[in-house]
Amino acid sequence: MTETEGITYAAAGVDTEAGDKAVEMMKAAVAKTHGPEVLGGVGAFAGLFDASALLSYERPLLASSTDGVGTKIVIARALDVHDTIGQDLVAMVVDDIVVCGAKPLVMTDYIACGKVVPERIADIVRGIAEGCEMAGVALVGGETAEHPGVMEPDDYDVAGAAIGVVEASALLGPERVAAGDVVVAMASSGLHSNGYSLVRSVVRHAGWELSTTIPELGRTVGEELLEPTRIYSRLCVDLAASVPGLRAFSHVTGGGLAANLARVLPRGLAATVARDAWDLPAVFSVVQGAGAVPWNDLESTLNMGVGMVAVVAPDDADALIASSAAAGVPAWTLGTVVQDPALPVGPDVVRGAKGVDGGSVLLSGAYRA
Repeated sequence: MTETEGITYAAAGVDTEAGDKAVEMMKAAVAKTHGPEVLGGVGAFAGLFDASALLSYERPLLASSTDGVGTKIVIARALDVHDTIGQDLVAMVVDDIVVCGAKPLVMTDYIACGKVVPERIADIVRGIAEGCEMAGVALVGGETAEHPGVMEPDDYDVAGAAIGVVEASALLGPERVAAGDVVVAMASSGLHSNGYSLVRSVVRHAGWELSTTIPELGRTVGEELLEPTRIYSRLCVDLAASVPGLRAFSHVTGGGLAANLARVLPRGLAATVARDAWDLPAVFSVVQGAGAVPWNDLESTLNMGVGMVAVVAPDDADALIASSAAAGVPAWTLGTVVQDPALPVGPDVVRGAKGVDGGSVLLSGAYRA
């Protein structure tokens, strides 16, 4: 640089033209998520959504959630595959919202990166948009931030936030749960987007490359680890509207099945979970075996094949299971809700998880591999 040139934004490492190119490349995918309720297009300072439909609610409650995809993003970067991580992001956000019975309405995303590579950013946003289409939510805004000197050129991370609405009288949760209710599992699509720090440690310990084919999985390590998180939101919204005895949902994310189920149970009640009620998907037993991971650590970290749980009145359990299966999501009975026997907390008893002073989950038996 000569004395007369000076320092430019581009010289500092930020390429605004690349950012504009990325926006142009993603516009069509984002537009596919827009219905007539979305006003304006991509590029406005704020996304606008016509909330006139909320006037039909007697007491509309807004539900909001925000999340990321954790260290699963390391796998996407290593494989240079960036069009699936968006579905993970949408799932992690909107499937938290539907737990209370809310219908997701709008979502926004945020991408931080060391260097804007338009094609890569467009792939990420295309995946987010496709996930939003699956979820029935409008992608109304987003931000891509270039952080040279803070992040390496190929580094990026993603986060998202969404808002939904539920009629106050239809709100699902612990207040509806009663002794005798049935606990129903809804199958995950694999590891989803939690516990990847543990899983990546196991991969390193086993000496596997992402290109290593694992016979029990029938595909490579990388393909298994990038399997997108299942999006349950449309199904859960439909179930909330069609199953009168639905009491609560629990989205099985960080902390595992028991800890997340305990969050939606009231004090004084416990849910039984029979570990032998389903065949453990191969990826979980592969991770356990390759890393000699203690079973209680595995199940307090990973979803063990259950991505969503429903608590439902006994008379409606069969209908809920059938509806889930018809939507392509296998479901089965895990156990029942009983009076909490106040057993000491341990590997088989989880109580008051994630700061919620709620009920307990009693695990029994051993997993079927």
